[in-house]
Amino acid sequence: MKHSKWKTYAFWILLSLGIGGLSGWLTRGGMELYSSQIVKPMLSPPAIVFPIVWTILYLLMGISAGRIDLSPPSRARSAGLNLFVLQLAVNFLWSPIFFTFQAFGIAFFWLLFLWVLVCGMMLLFSGVDPLAGKLQIPYLLWLTFAAYLNFGVWYYNH
Repeated sequence: MKHSKWKTYAFWILLSLGIGGLSGWLTRGGMELYSSQIVKPMLSPPAIVFPIVWTILYLLMGISAGRIDLSPPSRARSAGLNLFVLQLAVNFLWSPIFFTFQAFGIAFFWLLFLWVLVCGMMLLFSGVDPLAGKLQIPYLLWLTFAAYLNFGVWYYNH
């Protein structure tokens, strides 16, 4: 049983970290340009903060999804995991929209869509496993801050 739990957590954590890592790797050129040439809003953290924060968030996301996956089968469990995968795909696509294509306005609205998906996922997760829902709070807070940063970049650079 413990081996099965370990595999479940490993799957969701590695999936989350892998999607985030791949997105970052594919958009690394745009990130360098962002760091050097884009006008940023007040409160923009140094570039080193982003990979640290995102690594922590992807770990929490994976743990949360693992908890849901290990819960008894239900419609809410299935819907929550489906929404998790959908929001992970939307999360993945934000980086190319923002960094590679520098479509800051589209990226802002894409981020708002992601925010809504995460809220829905948190509600579903909370109904299945309250701790799994709470583990998403830092993610939602970071997305809120990211929306502020994204809007500021859009405002100052269009």
